[in-house]
Amino acid sequence: MPALMAPSDRERTDSPSWTFLTNHAHVLLCIAADPEVRLRDVAVRVGITERAVQRIVSDLEEAGYLRREREGRRNRYTIARELPLRHPVERHRSVSALLSLVEEEQPPPSQPSRGRARR
Repeated sequence: MPALMAPSDRERTDSPSWTFLTNHAHVLLCIAADPEVRLRDVAVRVGITERAVQRIVSDLEEAGYLRREREGRRNRYTIARELPLRHPVERHRSVSALLSLVEEEQPPPSQPSRGRARR
């Protein structure tokens, strides 16, 4: 029986051959994290072309999941978090539920201490 081998450095640093989320979800997650993000930066982060990101953003806009507003030379994106996911298997969940799975949690605000400090 062959011994288990540790993954090589190459295997640990290369992109996986598949992921659980689609490029549409990855683009949406990037925009949720930074509503003023440049599509060029989204492309680099997701690992697809800028043109592919533009097509995905257009898909999301046409379906009502994303709204683009021009602010000077930049775009600002708003996500319709209340909308259901599209596939029948996940339609019972909202975009907000998807985003909350992946977004970084914010630490709870610190509560000011009341009274005297304990010694």
